[in-house]
Amino acid sequence: MRIGVDFGGTKIEAIALGEDGAELLRRRVPTPRGDYDGSVRAVRELVLGLEAATGARGSVGVGIPGALSKATGLVKNANSTWLIGRRFDRDLAAALGRPVRLENDANCLALSEAVDGSGAGHRMVFAAILGTGVGGGLAIDRRPWVGRNAIAGEWGHNPLPWMTAEEAPGPPCYCGRLGCIETFCSGPGLARDHGGGMRAEAVVASAAAGDAKAEATLQRYEQRLARALAALINILDPDVIVLGGGLSNLERLYRNVPGLWRGSTFSDQVDTPLLKAKHGDSSGVRGAAWLWPAS
Repeated sequence: MRIGVDFGGTKIEAIALGEDGAELLRRRVPTPRGDYDGSVRAVRELVLGLEAATGARGSVGVGIPGALSKATGLVKNANSTWLIGRRFDRDLAAALGRPVRLENDANCLALSEAVDGSGAGHRMVFAAILGTGVGGGLAIDRRPWVGRNAIAGEWGHNPLPWMTAEEAPGPPCYCGRLGCIETFCSGPGLARDHGGGMRAEAVVASAAAGDAKAEATLQRYEQRLARALAALINILDPDVIVLGGGLSNLERLYRNVPGLWRGSTFSDQVDTPLLKAKHGDSSGVRGAAWLWPAS
């Protein structure tokens, strides 16, 4: 049995998978925000609860909104800030009495979709998360590709490519820079561009109802997402790009964006599939479980 844990800012979800990848059981609890020791206990209790309910012991993989520093072994870049500077993987291993594999949540999404999702059968799968933030992860040969500095796939914190005069220099990002892809292609970025205090979901609904201003906002969003993904294709040329996060439910992206990115890619042919994550919101927690591959 494999157990995966998705450690989020508001909830912690855990899943038990059988050897064939079938879901056996799933549980979730609220995240003890700001409480590091409480976070370790919550993960431990979830894992032990799944094992008690299934009557089996499992390997444990954990996805977090951050990464382990290659230099220090400590958590870095986590928006669950109370994890930063802590040896979260080692503390969990000590609490559970077994090795624990820890990985960035976007890499877990990419891995899940590469193993038995929309990227199954492809060697290189890039997963882009379009939600409150913009993240990215990469899986090669059904394993997460972390990179030399543990930042592979950090696509959202590059500048939006080929900014227009109206876009430049771009909105401020929490990372301290201007014009990051995240500031344009996240849900809050879409809402900010539209204005009027509307949330991204409301803008999408208004466009579907025929509102011309909302439709123009979504067309700008699609153009920007296309440029951002074109730059990614120019560098990595992945076999498939999979979208996750709340905005991945916007079906028009899959129709419109591939046609728009062709003008910005350095190739006479671009047939890269743009696909929705097969496992949806469950994909990250499934990918955490798959951090332990078949032996």
